[in-house]
Amino acid sequence: MEIRKLNTLRGLAALIVFITHFSDITNWLDGVLGGGSGAYGVMLFFMLSGFLMSYLYLDKDFNQGNMIRYFLARVGRVLPLYLAVVFGSYVLALIGNDSLYNIPDFNALLGHLLFLYGDSVLWTIPAEIHFYLIFIVFWTLAKNRMGYIYLSIVALMILLFLTNFPKFYGDINGVPYNIFSVLRTLPFFFVGVVLGMQYRSLAVPEYLKKHWFILALCLIPLMYPAFSPLTTPDKTRMWLSYEVLLVMSTVFFCIVFLVPNNNVFLANKLGDFIGKISYSLYLLHMPIIIKVNQLTLSVEIKLLLSFVLSVLVAYISYRCFEKPVGKVIRNLASNKSRQQDALTRASA
Repeated sequence: MEIRKLNTLRGLAALIVFITHFSDITNWLDGVLGGGSGAYGVMLFFMLSGFLMSYLYLDKDFNQGNMIRYFLARVGRVLPLYLAVVFGSYVLALIGNDSLYNIPDFNALLGHLLFLYGDSVLWTIPAEIHFYLIFIVFWTLAKNRMGYIYLSIVALMILLFLTNFPKFYGDINGVPYNIFSVLRTLPFFFVGVVLGMQYRSLAVPEYLKKHWFILALCLIPLMYPAFSPLTTPDKTRMWLSYEVLLVMSTVFFCIVFLVPNNNVFLANKLGDFIGKISYSLYLLHMPIIIKVNQLTLSVEIKLLLSFVLSVLVAYISYRCFEKPVGKVIRNLASNKSRQQDALTRASA
């Protein structure tokens, strides 16, 4: 069952990141929408990722056929465009062009291909791949040891808090790594997993489901450093603050559980469209903003041009690359799983 409003939430996450980066690069509105606030969009992405993995797979048997479907579906969604961008950045760097991301040598390329490190917005993809592997452990527990999932999540979150999110990063023989990017994002993935586990079974009373719960989204800009009423370092620590985790989890819970599925602001064709191209929009908007900022135009025209070009490029990427490649991989997954199911029946 598709939860349509999640498309708009995914698109909103990408737009938060876009606006933040545009504000930081151009100093639009004196940078009040920047200051690293794109982190809140990425937090939504990670909670969505954990939620959907939990919602789609934990009620399925953990067997080889389902594992093949899971692995190829996840890989087909994330890796093709990521690899294209990584190799494109590396090849361009070899000829002295910095139009994409900073992957200047083979060691940097290797760090990206091994999912140890990511430049600029690419840092989120290694963390996402690590989540896929962690989720497999949860999946093995889902049928008979569901309680261990909750226990391990609570234990790991307490451990991260008590160790102040240990910052493991550096390089090995010139190959960069940054395990910190995984550690600081794990709590948001965990929250998504827990909420996904509850989505089918949690009976929210109908009188609690109200359209005005969409106003919970207003809590996100209230956490921006320029607007935050907080006077503590939490407003700039973002990823390292469990207070921020609480607020973002509240926003996510309200949108997913309390806002009716037919909410006109969340379930609409525009939201579906932005949600579908959100991954391409996320990965490709930075180079476009940087190039547009080099033009002698007013900042408002730069904003419009950056947005239009980013959406156009993201749409082309989605239609001409992501969607066809994803279809091929899904077909491969279907064929592989059918073969495995046939072998299983034959063995039985």
